[in-house]
Amino acid sequence: MSELPLRAQLASVLGRSAAGLSRATGRGDGSVIGGRVALKVQPDLLGRLSRGRRLALVSATNGKTTTTRLISQALREFGAVATNEQGANMPTGHITALSADKSAVNGVLEVDEKYLPQVIEATQPAFVVLMNLSRDQMDRASEINLLAKKWRTALGKSNAHVIANADDPLVAWAGLGAPNATWVSAGQRWKEDSWCCPECGAHLKREADPYWECPECGLARPQTSWTIDNDADTLVAPDGQCIKLQLNLPGDANRANAAIAAATAAGYGMHPERTIERLREIKSVAGRYTSLVTMGVEVRLLLAKNPAGWLESFAVLDPPRVPVILGVNAQVPDGKDTSWLWDVDYRVLRDRRVFVTGERRTDLALRLETDGVPFEVADRVDEVLGRLKSERPDTTKVDVIANYTAFQQIRTAYGRVQ
Repeated sequence: MSELPLRAQLASVLGRSAAGLSRATGRGDGSVIGGRVALKVQPDLLGRLSRGRRLALVSATNGKTTTTRLISQALREFGAVATNEQGANMPTGHITALSADKSAVNGVLEVDEKYLPQVIEATQPAFVVLMNLSRDQMDRASEINLLAKKWRTALGKSNAHVIANADDPLVAWAGLGAPNATWVSAGQRWKEDSWCCPECGAHLKREADPYWECPECGLARPQTSWTIDNDADTLVAPDGQCIKLQLNLPGDANRANAAIAAATAAGYGMHPERTIERLREIKSVAGRYTSLVTMGVEVRLLLAKNPAGWLESFAVLDPPRVPVILGVNAQVPDGKDTSWLWDVDYRVLRDRRVFVTGERRTDLALRLETDGVPFEVADRVDEVLGRLKSERPDTTKVDVIANYTAFQQIRTAYGRVQ
């Protein structure tokens, strides 16, 4: 990287100092405040910090933190990686991440869906990684078809190589706006937001999953070069090589994340077999999928922020004999509108013991009652554990599914587990 001008250097130093002070005083990890301070001094600092680097921007509704971590893990084979893999995914967090290691040539940045066009323009990345688009925080972000259109427009003005999930029609349509793309068949469990063609609005034809096409305008799923075989737990590379995944992160969604990560790492020159070896080392991501033991019970933490995310979490629950705790808040980072709860099918929980927590547990309780799911109300996870142990001393495991701020509150209560 070329040397930053003096003002940009000062901005970077002040930002790092603010971040360090935030961490030292226990106010947070410093990712946001550090970037805010730096931007006040040098408004175009993000672009300046990006020069001379080979950046990958990762964006999606679900899975972007995990995929950012996976790609970073793979690229550390080549040395230091500048990344915000803890999830501060707006420009302030990007500045903090890039300022933390100005010598790292490679960088992987998770990017909030709304900010992706802006960050593409500022950073001129080598790669843009796109995985899925579905409804999320509708009181903050735009309607997803408009979001996909903004992505498509931004990619059409960029020289970035797109690595994208061909199985999601909105993502594919956005990625088709780019001059170069690598297509991955990563799957799409949640289809409720993509029944209509993003090009002309006609009803998409989906006769054999994962293939889709529009019978009106001819838009169709791009030909893929990377494929996941979930039944065989295998990644099929462009040369036809089949690589066993055997990840320590659960579920089809994480197989999809790994496939996207392998395709991205290949763009940096890394062999997919070696990439998967490195990905197997990861057991949790910023608290997601972490298991911890408290009061003699193993508690596993799962994050689910929207209907698509809850569907994926239900798919990795332990057997029905294992109780589940559901937590829902509606703070600004979650989106204050909880009407999305009505898009989730909770009937899969009817055969297990369910507890509801969080600031909006009443909203969740009404939704469960409507789906005929028996539930019990609790204030905290430890309260549930105490109740279970008093009634059934042999209880050894509990799953917790929570949306963003509820998840962070639970995670913080256990010392911000990783």
